[in-house]
Amino acid sequence: MNKLLIISGPSGVGKSPLLKAFNKFYPNIAKNYKKLILYNSRSARPNEVDGDDYYFRTKDYLNSLRINKNYLVFDVRDDIQALDINELVNNLKTNNIVYEGNPFVGCELIKSKLLRDVERLSIFISPLSLEEILFFKNNENIILSELITDIMRRKLLKRTQNQKGILSIKDLENIENRAISAYEELKLAINFDFVLPNHDGEDSDHWDTFYYPIGDARKTLMALVDLLENNKSSFAEKWNENLL
Repeated sequence: MNKLLIISGPSGVGKSPLLKAFNKFYPNIAKNYKKLILYNSRSARPNEVDGDDYYFRTKDYLNSLRINKNYLVFDVRDDIQALDINELVNNLKTNNIVYEGNPFVGCELIKSKLLRDVERLSIFISPLSLEEILFFKNNENIILSELITDIMRRKLLKRTQNQKGILSIKDLENIENRAISAYEELKLAINFDFVLPNHDGEDSDHWDTFYYPIGDARKTLMALVDLLENNKSSFAEKWNENLL
């Protein structure tokens, strides 16, 4: 059985550009990993391709899979996602697999008894570091959940504006739902092997404007490579259950 790499974190935190940079700058490692593709009820974003990013299907179709034991079906924010667990297990017999997505699915992949014999490396991407969370947590003038919501709201607004230009009310509602969900998602980070603090979300130009990643984008990429090669990373953190 091969390895399952799990990369999760709140929407907009930088998971997608991290995986793109990994594929671009470390092709000899990345070629050994096949992307896990889930079913998703949301509409495709600009530049997303059905079958490459997700299998885009209706909510009615995905709800119908709840009675099928071959599928794990998840309520993710306002969307529904589904995973063909048998397909994943069969693919792991011949390939390393990488999952990049929300931590609700990520946690299920970590805890699933069906995958108990699979070697797994789970990484959570956080918009704040452990030190920053402790600082804000102990500051009586700051409500941490509201701060995290605002941080992610700004990242998501900029990302969606870059993708679409003028935003609709539906876009803004979607952004707000994702931003509000971020705090609860950060609580799931304790289930992961490592946490990588990354201030360069999907809104950041640090990923590709200068060809090579810079700032936290570079640090996060280098930490991912170190962990995949079983090396220690000074950038990687481990959170305990009392943090949030």
